[in-house]
Amino acid sequence: MTSESLELADRAAAAEAIRRMGEDDLRFLNRLIVERLKLIHQARSTAMLAHFSVGDRVSFPTSAGERKSGIIFRLNKKTASIRTDDGQQWNVHPAYLMPTSPDIIELPDQRHA
Repeated sequence: MTSESLELADRAAAAEAIRRMGEDDLRFLNRLIVERLKLIHQARSTAMLAHFSVGDRVSFPTSAGERKSGIIFRLNKKTASIRTDDGQQWNVHPAYLMPTSPDIIELPDQRHA
């Protein structure tokens, strides 16, 4: 248990309290739970995004099973905007991003010029 979390001591008692609630109280409780879950997910995404910067080269899997590579051009609240090597734009959750080393471009030898 972290300092910011509260562990439910008696889940059976909480379940019983929920069973006794009316519709208005259940809707209120549902809104609180949904807002809390959104906040937790946003905090997790923000923490993952902190590992990346604009200009980083990354790769990620697509839903079709292929691997795309590109450059991060914007960090959003929950995703990174990637411009892929083939010119596409993707918004990708940071959990799917893998840093990759930049392509090494060999310059012509200037000593003989």
